[in-house]
Amino acid sequence: MNNIKFEDFNLEKCADGLLPVIVQDAVSMKVLMLGYMNREAFCKTVDTGKVTFFSRTRQQLWTKGETSGHFLNVVEMYNDCDGDTLLIKANPVGPTCHRGTEACFDTPAEEGFIRKLSRLIQQRHAEMPDNSYTTRLFIKGVKKIAQKVGEEAVESAIEAVDGNRSRFIYEAADLMYHYLVLLEQMDCTLDDIENELLFRHS
Repeated sequence: MNNIKFEDFNLEKCADGLLPVIVQDAVSMKVLMLGYMNREAFCKTVDTGKVTFFSRTRQQLWTKGETSGHFLNVVEMYNDCDGDTLLIKANPVGPTCHRGTEACFDTPAEEGFIRKLSRLIQQRHAEMPDNSYTTRLFIKGVKKIAQKVGEEAVESAIEAVDGNRSRFIYEAADLMYHYLVLLEQMDCTLDDIENELLFRHS
């Protein structure tokens, strides 16, 4: 989480002295909701890692998910250039909106399947359900997962050299899946890889 302090914000620019907070899905980058924080809500968010707002209607703190279980787990926080808005990238647990939808904004879905698969693999790692191939991989550990990545990479390369497009796609899909599992095992995300590529490009 970024090292931001509540004092970094210019609350004179904020309505009612409350800080507007935009919450964005850390994986899909979809904007999930808008809420408001006072100092206490901000500090509780930092301390617990779960997004906590100040309810303007009830005039009290509320942690998103405290009744539904649909928490927003903080990944990163950023203040804007004027110091009067906070952006939080979070991993949502279940739907964010009270309507049961992914977000409070009805924007078109932008998340590709690979990111959805990455999220599912993260969920498998957290829950370790029985009768799951992904669970068995995590139980066997990094050596087995890395071995599978190597095997699928070699098989993909062989099909590419042979010019067999359909078989290459099949093997490349296996490679991508096991690669995502290895990323999760190593506590890395697709964002980490993208950031590294962006750094090299710049």
